[in-house]
Amino acid sequence: QVQLVESGGGLVQPGGSLRLSCAASGTSIGSLFMGWYRQAPGKQRELVASISSGFRTNYVDSVEGRYTISRDNAKNTLYLRMDSLKQEDTAVYFCMAQTAFPIITSWGRGTQVTVSS
Repeated sequence: QVQLVESGGGLVQPGGSLRLSCAASGTSIGSLFMGWYRQAPGKQRELVASISSGFRTNYVDSVEGRYTISRDNAKNTLYLRMDSLKQEDTAVYFCMAQTAFPIITSWGRGTQVTVSS
């Protein structure tokens, strides 16, 4: 099973940018479906961006055009570039990796992103 460790969160002003990283270990991420989820206080965890092993990306409407998900298989790392941040982006962001057969989902512990002036 892959181990995932997120980093890069912090406090940023509205309109600012952050880049999150998710370092994987235990297995190569090349064949894994990966994504970033977030969970705000009192809300359900939601998928904000995903990237397939073939580098196909998808975004939730609320972050489309502002967030960019990418992966560097050589570095075994997943990234999330977040621009034009809004207060409503405040949440704990979690990295996820999933195998296809069998379906096994792994999670990181999360990194806090706070957007506030």
